[in-house]
Amino acid sequence: MMKAVYVDDAYSVVVKEVELPELQANEVLIQVKVAGICGSDIHTYKGLHPFRKPPVIIGHEISGEIVKLGEAVTKFKLGDRVTVEPQVGCGTCEFCLDGQVNLCENRTAPGLGGWYGTMAEFFATPEQTVFKLPDSMSFEEGVLVEPFAVGVHAVRKGNIGIGDKVAVLGAGPIGLLAMAAAKAAGATTTLVTDILDYALEGAEKMGASHTLNIKDNPEWTTDAKDLIDGKFDVVLVAAGIPGIIDDALSLLRKGGRIVTIAMFHGDQTFNIHNLQNQEKEIVGCMTYNRVDTKTAIDLIAAGAVNTDVIITHRLKTEQAGEGFRMVDKKEDGSLKVLVTF
Repeated sequence: MMKAVYVDDAYSVVVKEVELPELQANEVLIQVKVAGICGSDIHTYKGLHPFRKPPVIIGHEISGEIVKLGEAVTKFKLGDRVTVEPQVGCGTCEFCLDGQVNLCENRTAPGLGGWYGTMAEFFATPEQTVFKLPDSMSFEEGVLVEPFAVGVHAVRKGNIGIGDKVAVLGAGPIGLLAMAAAKAAGATTTLVTDILDYALEGAEKMGASHTLNIKDNPEWTTDAKDLIDGKFDVVLVAAGIPGIIDDALSLLRKGGRIVTIAMFHGDQTFNIHNLQNQEKEIVGCMTYNRVDTKTAIDLIAAGAVNTDVIITHRLKTEQAGEGFRMVDKKEDGSLKVLVTF
């Protein structure tokens, strides 16, 4: 038996004893050291996630140590320190064959079907999803690989390069990590917006060239452009609030690109003339692929992420419910809240 963190109903988190996952021939069993609470986990916590519904063992951010190998596993050994890219495709469709597992029609992830989430004492996962951590990388740094890969993928979708001016709308962990990825790609101007001063202070500590609190400021897009004396090449949308796409379009130069990272609920409306007449682009962004995960590991190892800023809380397993409430309510200056095992 093992302890596992369940979202058993909307706004209800409990720790239960469950059976250890059965190990398939192509799987490894990881003793979980650290699991992270992600914004998409909060959508499940609130009963709003489009496909991960309570009751479910929650979590998809993980670092830990391999303690058991399936008989067909060849690339890992007992004791390896690892993280996981938590998605599996069918392996045979054109998207999978092209390395775009995130677009597979039959893609699955932890918390779906019979696959346990990562917020448990042990986690079983196919060998192809597992990545070794460098010896220099801590388990806490390792648990950031998955959310940082989201930012890396978004930067690739935005085609961000040297000298670009980038706006990041939303200073939660994903927004901050996307900003870090943009800087690593060569962006020299990075503006981050939010309604929470502490989150914007985090953005400044992580190297944002400009920050802007947009709370109760209907003219904030004008203020943002004034801060950089112009418009932006790319806007990364990491906050799924109503009207955010129109706001992003107003920030963008002619021919610029918007990348949507946030999880949206309901419809987003925008003025099509603001898109078409100036040849702007809106690009969708869905998780990541293997190359993004590898790059995220390399960049974290190289010091591209200020983990002291991103990681604000470390909680014991029994405190997981407190952590979910904290992240949902933005309490106590919370950004990335970790659950330790």
